[in-house]
Amino acid sequence: MNFRFSFLLASLIGTSSALAQDTPPESTEAGFDLLDIVSKGGIMMYPLGLLSIGAVILIFLFFLTIRRNTVVSNRYMHTAEALIEKRDYTGLLNFSKKRNECIARITQRTLGFAAKNTSAAFNELREVAEAEGSRQANSLTQRISYLADIGTIAPMVGLLGTVIGMIKSFLEISGGNYVGVRQMKLAGGVSEALVTTAGGLVVGIIAMTFYSIFRSRVRNYIAELESASTHILALLSSKVTAQKEVNGRSPAPEITEEDHDLPPSMQPAPERD
Repeated sequence: MNFRFSFLLASLIGTSSALAQDTPPESTEAGFDLLDIVSKGGIMMYPLGLLSIGAVILIFLFFLTIRRNTVVSNRYMHTAEALIEKRDYTGLLNFSKKRNECIARITQRTLGFAAKNTSAAFNELREVAEAEGSRQANSLTQRISYLADIGTIAPMVGLLGTVIGMIKSFLEISGGNYVGVRQMKLAGGVSEALVTTAGGLVVGIIAMTFYSIFRSRVRNYIAELESASTHILALLSSKVTAQKEVNGRSPAPEITEEDHDLPPSMQPAPERD
C-alpha cells in the first residue's frame, strides 16, 4: 500500500515538473500598450481616428457656443424691455443688430420687417417673429445633429473593419500549410476585427452621450427662446394697441432704419389722443 502511494506521488511530481518546463514564463510587464493595440486595428482605424477628432472638436465647440447667453441673455431682455417701455423701437432695432443672441435676431427680423412695411398689421409681425423663431430653433437642433451622425457612423465603420479583418483571416489561413500557421494568421485577423469593433463602439458611445447632453440643453434653451419672444411681442402689442387704431386694425410700431453706428433714437411714438 505504501509502495503504491509512493509511486503515485512520484508520478504526480514528475508530471508537474514536465508541465512547468513546458509552460512559458509569465510576462513581467504589467498592463498593455494602448497605442500598440490601436495600431493592430488595420486601415479602418484611420477613419475612426478622424471621426474621434471631429467628435472632440464638436464637443468643445458646443460647450463654448451652446450656452444660455448665446440664446437669451438677461442683459438683452432688460435693455429690450426698457426701450419698448420708452417706445423707442428704432433704438431697439439698432441694439438688436449689435447683439448675437437668437432672441436678438428674432427681434431684428421682426422690427426690420416693420420698418420696411409701415402699413403691416401687428399679426403679420407676429408671423414674421414665429418664422424667425422656428429658423433659430432649427439651427440649434441641426448644429448638434452632427454628433448624432458621428455616433451612428463610427460603429458602422468599426463593423466594416471587423468584416475586413475576418476576410483577411480566412484568406490567409487558406494558404497555410500547418495548423499552427493557420491558427496564428487567424488570431491576427480576429484581433484586427475586434480592435476596429471596439474603436467604433467607443467613438459612437462618446458621441451619442454628449449628443444627449446637448440635446437636453437645446430643448431647454428653445423653450426659453419661445418664452422670451412671446414676452417681447406682448410688450410691443401692449404699446401698439395703446395708440390710435388705423382703419380698424392695430398698426405696426413706427420704425425708421438708421445706421448701426448712430446712437439710437430716443424720440417716443405719438401718445394716444
